[in-house]
Amino acid sequence: MLDLMTNPVEQLRSIEKARIQALVEGDIALARLLHSPEFRLVTAVGQSMSRDEYLTAVETGEINYVSWEPGEIAVRLHGNAAVLRCEARREIVFGGCPLPPARYWHTDAYEQSNGAWQVVWSQITEIY
Repeated sequence: MLDLMTNPVEQLRSIEKARIQALVEGDIALARLLHSPEFRLVTAVGQSMSRDEYLTAVETGEINYVSWEPGEIAVRLHGNAAVLRCEARREIVFGGCPLPPARYWHTDAYEQSNGAWQVVWSQITEIY
């Protein structure tokens, strides 16, 4: 059995999957724990959002992840920092408008502080 505590790459993959699941399910309490207070998201249309802006949008339904299916998550680990990248298929309702299912590249930067990993930056690019 894999020990996630001694394998930080697998730990980061598990954290990223838990973060995605929390956002899809609207579990804002868990999502807040996994997003750094300094978190910034750059959306596929170039909008920049703080952690509070983003999580409020998810909580209120302004952003509703109908589905979010990540592919293989690549991890580059450098001490207390890591970069994760994956291709994902997502279906979103944004501002009450359903968007067609699409594929996206997700790049996420994580930092470890006080033994806990949190995402600090996320960048999304739609795949055409």
